[in-house]
Amino acid sequence: MDAARWSELWLRTGEHLVLTGASSLFAIVVGIPLGILAVRQRALKGVVLSVVGILQTIPSLAMLALLLVLFGQIGALPAITALSLYALLPIVRNTLAGFESIAPSITEAADGVGMSSRQRLVIVEIPLAAPIIVAGIRTAAVVGVGIATLSAFIGAGGLGQFINRGLALARYDLILLGAIPAAILALGVDFSLGAAAWGLRAPRRRDRAGWKARLKPVAAWAPLLLLVLLGSLSLRLGHSAAPQQGVVRIGSKNFTEQLVLAEVVAQLVEARTNLRVERYLNLGGTMICHEALVSGELDLYVEYSGTALTAVLNLEMPESPDEVWPLVTEAYRERFDLEWLEPLGFDNSYTIAVRRSDARVRGWATISDLARDAPRLRAGFTAEFAERADGYPGLSRRYGFEFVEVHDLEPALMYSALAGNEVDAIAAFATDGRIEAYDLQTLRDDASYFPPYQAAPVARREVLERWPELRQELSALADRIDDTTMRGLNAAVDEGKRSLETVASEFLRRQGLVR
Repeated sequence: MDAARWSELWLRTGEHLVLTGASSLFAIVVGIPLGILAVRQRALKGVVLSVVGILQTIPSLAMLALLLVLFGQIGALPAITALSLYALLPIVRNTLAGFESIAPSITEAADGVGMSSRQRLVIVEIPLAAPIIVAGIRTAAVVGVGIATLSAFIGAGGLGQFINRGLALARYDLILLGAIPAAILALGVDFSLGAAAWGLRAPRRRDRAGWKARLKPVAAWAPLLLLVLLGSLSLRLGHSAAPQQGVVRIGSKNFTEQLVLAEVVAQLVEARTNLRVERYLNLGGTMICHEALVSGELDLYVEYSGTALTAVLNLEMPESPDEVWPLVTEAYRERFDLEWLEPLGFDNSYTIAVRRSDARVRGWATISDLARDAPRLRAGFTAEFAERADGYPGLSRRYGFEFVEVHDLEPALMYSALAGNEVDAIAAFATDGRIEAYDLQTLRDDASYFPPYQAAPVARREVLERWPELRQELSALADRIDDTTMRGLNAAVDEGKRSLETVASEFLRRQGLVR
C-alpha cells in the first residue's frame, strides 16, 4: 500500500470515529433523559418507546436520503443526525431497564434519609443503573460503527468510502480496505465500552481493598480516551500533507466513468494550479451531486447534457439534438448560477444492451426489434434509469412495451448479470468498456428516444470567478476524450482492475497535460 493510500486510510478511520463518537454522544445526551422521563412519567413510557422504535424501523439508506433532503446538504451533519436517531432505542430502553432494576427498598431508604428527588437521582439511581445504561450505549455505538459505513453515500466520508468505491468498481481489495478496519473499530469500541461498564460496577466486598478495585476507575475511562486520541491522531495524519491554500471540492456519481473523470479533473487541477482538491467521490446519484453543487457543498463535478435536460431541468427533448447543449447551459446559468465548461469530447448516451448471441438468434438490431419479445424478458437497470424521466418509464412509453421483470442493479453488476443470464437486457452506457469485454451488442435507438449526453464539467460561477485559473486549466480537457478513449479508460479500471489514480495519471501524461 502506497503512502497516499495509508494517509487516506488514517483520514477515513478518523472520520469514521468522529461520525460514531459524535452520534453516540448526541444519543446519550438525548436518550438518557428520555429514559428517565419514561420512568418518572409512566403515561409517556409507551409514547417514548414507540417513537424511538419507529425510528429504528426506517431503512438506513432511506433515513440518510430523507435527512439529505431536509438539511439540503451533503456531509457529516445529516449522517450524524441519522446515526444519532438509530442509537436512541438501545440507550432509552437500557436506561429504562436500569432504573426499573433498582429495588424499591433502596429508593425508599433514600427518601427516608431526606434526599430530594434530584439527590436521589444523582447519588443513588444513576450510579446503580449505570452498568445497564452503558450496556445500551455499547450496543448503540457498535451498531453505529456498522451503519456509519453507509454515510459515504452522502459524502460524509469514513471507511464506507472505500467500500462504496469497491462496489462501484467491483474491486474487492477496496471493499476489504474499508470493511476490515471497520470491523476492528467495532471490536475496539465494544471492548472499550465493555471495560467502562465493568469499571462502573460496584466492587465486590472481597475486591474493595485489592488491585481490581484500584483498576476499575482506570478501566472506566482509559479505553474511551484512547479511542478519542486515535480519532484525533487519524485525522491529523490524514491531513498532515495537505497544504494550506485554496480548496476546490470535486464530486462524482457512483459509477466507473464518473470516478475516472473526477480523478482526471482533480489531478489536472492539482498539477496545474496552486489549489488543493478535496474529493467527494461515489455520491449517490445525479440529484445528490446537483443539490450539493447548488447548495455550495461541492464546487464542481462532471455532468451529461441529456441528464441535465431531463432529470434536473425536467424539460422535453427539443426537435433537434443540437438544441440540447445551448438550452441546458442557458437554463443552468439562469436557474442555478452554474456554468457548463467546454465539453470533454464524448457522448455517453444510454443504450439498451443484450447478449450478442441472443441478438443473432432473435434478430435484434434495434430497440423496436426487442419490443416484440420484451414481455418475456427480464431487464436490469440502475435505480436512476428505472425512475428517471429519460429512463425506463419514458422508453417504455415511446416504444410501447414493458419487460416482464425489472431489477434494480448497481452499475458494476449490470454487465456481469447480463453475461451470466440473470437478466436479458440492460441500460448500458455507450462508452463502457465492458460492452466489448462481455461480448454484448447495443441496439440502435431507432425512435431517437435518448437525447445526446455530452459530458462536461459543471462548476459554481462563484468558484470560477474566485479562481479564474480553474476555467483556463480545465479548458485543456476540451475535446481530449473521444468515445474510444473514454471506453478504454473505463475498461482499464473495470476489466484491468487498475487504480483510478494510475489510469487518470497515465491519461494526463499521454495527452501532455501534466509532467
